[in-house]
Amino acid sequence: MERVKSKKNYDDENLAPYAIKNKDSKGRRYKKEEHPYRSAFQRDRDRIIHSSAFRRLEYKTQVFVYHEGDYYRTRLTHTIEVAQISRSIAGALGLNEVLAEAIALAHDLGHPPFGHSGEKILDGLMKDHGGFEHNKQSLRIVDELERRYPDFNGLNLTFEVREGISKHSTEYDHPLIQDSEMNLSPSLESQIVDYSDGIAYNSHDLDDGITSDMIVVERLEEIALWKENIKRIEKLYNDIDFKMKKYQVIRMVIDQQATDLVNQTLKNIEKFNIKSVDEIRNKDGYIVSFSQEMEERNNELKRFLKENLYEHQRIVRMELKAERFITELFNAYTKSPKTLPPDIYLKVMDNQKNKERLICDYIAGMTDRYALDEYKKLFDPYEKV
Repeated sequence: MERVKSKKNYDDENLAPYAIKNKDSKGRRYKKEEHPYRSAFQRDRDRIIHSSAFRRLEYKTQVFVYHEGDYYRTRLTHTIEVAQISRSIAGALGLNEVLAEAIALAHDLGHPPFGHSGEKILDGLMKDHGGFEHNKQSLRIVDELERRYPDFNGLNLTFEVREGISKHSTEYDHPLIQDSEMNLSPSLESQIVDYSDGIAYNSHDLDDGITSDMIVVERLEEIALWKENIKRIEKLYNDIDFKMKKYQVIRMVIDQQATDLVNQTLKNIEKFNIKSVDEIRNKDGYIVSFSQEMEERNNELKRFLKENLYEHQRIVRMELKAERFITELFNAYTKSPKTLPPDIYLKVMDNQKNKERLICDYIAGMTDRYALDEYKKLFDPYEKV
């Protein structure tokens, strides 16, 4: 069998001057010999995909709990959509696509069961023990909790991917990384993931909200992004059903926002005469942005989704259930650690000072399905323990 010849499976020469080059990575906490034909960021991407935390995203809530139906997005399908949009935008801007993809694939690893409501509940339960925030938890997972290597804990990811995880910034998220570069602006690849996250969840929550009948279609006529695109589709095709129209509108909304982001970011790069990564890092604020018009349309869509989907009676009722599930599990485990699995129990007994954090780690790692099963086993008298 012929041995694979060593080669570099990347081309820094074709990247823009303000892109993060593969050869310029600041490296890993634990030094390892690099792979003969995969870049450091390709290896990071693959380590994330093969992690236990990534697989568990399949049964973690985006908006709808898994038993609502197979159609709706999960935290895993959302993550895949963010990665795809991030790669497309990064490629159009001459940035490092693989770095953007790796950050996108890892950005939600720390999400607990039951979506943002689960995060708020855990944060309240942990208020006297350091709180809970899913970006911090994502970094904790890749730095400590994943156990796949005999020489160290975590995935030993590169600085650039870890920075992208910790500095992921949306209306729900707060940057974390404790490093000498903490106060510098994130890379363009990282900034792109922030916007791709918003593009993905706004568009697919719109899709899922319509499919679930929580969103009244007639009210969408108030939303510019929907109104103009449904008219375009009806002008092109006058004989297709609403389901097909919906798919086409969602596709157009994603394309319009991604295209606007690329065009406006290129204008910003030219306006500020950006020539290097250092200029990105030392710039106060983001270089990546929508145009003012698209920003206004995007905010209009976000307000609509908040009022008509996230605050819908069915979602609020599910959040109330989630609060009970997570709170009662947390209280049961802290009161009686022997109810925990043996390996978690031993960790808690060996580290009583961090008992609440270890229990929080365990609950945050649960899928919706596992959390519901655990709740039944602990509190349903007819369920086998």
